[in-house]
Amino acid sequence: MKTKLLLFLSFILFASQWSFAQNRSYQLSSHILDINSGSPAPGVKISLYKLDTTDNTWTQVDEKVTDENGRIKDFLPDNADNKGVYKLTYHVGPYFEAKGQDSFYPFIDVVFQIKDDNHYHVPITLSPYGYSTYRGN
Repeated sequence: MKTKLLLFLSFILFASQWSFAQNRSYQLSSHILDINSGSPAPGVKISLYKLDTTDNTWTQVDEKVTDENGRIKDFLPDNADNKGVYKLTYHVGPYFEAKGQDSFYPFIDVVFQIKDDNHYHVPITLSPYGYSTYRGN
């Protein structure tokens, strides 16, 4: 009986931790769409920096790699004050090298400002010789 109770309590504890992890939300996400191929760009490293306004230097906050859908969904946890000026550096040179394509941009810096607690989505559309960005949702 004690073993069954212990197993049941262990399951409840595991399930509650798994549920909490699944519900965690983030304030910043990004996406890369390769418009040359019409598909997402997986495996691209993206570095996130925050501007220190006291001395105008950039501090790296995070670094991740896009998933199979060209997305990173989990920059900047929602439970913090994330207001400030940020820079996403998209390291696209290796992506094009792996595809055997020449490209013009070894990396792309996108600078933006977070002014509130809303979600910010910063995608880029990418080709070997150009890119575009906008604030998505």
